[in-house]
Amino acid sequence: MTRRLPVYLLIDTSGSMRGEPLESVKVGLEAMISSLRRDPFALESVSLSIITFDKEAKQIIPLTPLDRFKLPEITTPDSGPTHTGAALRLLCELVDTEVVTSTPDRKGDWRPLLFIMTDGKPSDLLLYKEMVKKIHKKKFAAIIACAAGMKAQTDPLKLLTDQVYSLDTLDSTTFKSFFKWISDSIGVGNRSLGASEDILLPPPPPEVNVII
Repeated sequence: MTRRLPVYLLIDTSGSMRGEPLESVKVGLEAMISSLRRDPFALESVSLSIITFDKEAKQIIPLTPLDRFKLPEITTPDSGPTHTGAALRLLCELVDTEVVTSTPDRKGDWRPLLFIMTDGKPSDLLLYKEMVKKIHKKKFAAIIACAAGMKAQTDPLKLLTDQVYSLDTLDSTTFKSFFKWISDSIGVGNRSLGASEDILLPPPPPEVNVII
C-alpha cells in the first residue's frame, strides 16, 4: 500500500477576501490541483484537505486522495474577524485523527505539509501564539506561510515558520503563479520524503516575495 503524503491548506476567508481575492484563490486552487494530477508521484500518494478560517474555522474537505478530490464551494462572510488561532487548533485535532502514524508493524503516512495563506493578521492572537507551539510539536515536514496583499502582516507568520512569503497583489494571475509553485513544492516534497528530513523548495516565481 502506498504511503500517503497529507497536505493541509489553510485559507483565510475573512470579509476582506470577499469578491475578486477569493475568486482568484479558487482559480489558483483549480490550477494547482490540475498541475498535481499531471504528476504521477503526486497522483499516487498526495491527499489534500482544505481548512477555511474567518470568524470560525472549518474543514471544508477532509484529507482526500488527489484522484478523488473535488474543490468544494468556498464562501466568505461580509465582514468579521480572522480566527487564525482557531484554524491552527482545528488543524491539530485533525492531524491527530486523520494522519496515520507509523508503528513497529506498519509504515504510516509521511510527515504532513502545511500551507497557510492570509491577507491580514490573527484576531485571536493569544490563541494563535498558544497553538503555534502545538503545531511545532506535530513535526510537519514543511510549513509554508503566505501573506497575501499589502495589508497582510508577516510578523505573526514568522512565529509559525521561517518560510514566509508575500504576494503584493490579489489578482488571479498572481494566485495562479503562487498555487502552481505550491504544486511544484508538493511534488518536490513527495520525491524527497524518505531520502531526507528536509524539503528543498523550488525557487518561487517573481510574483512571490521571500520574507527574511
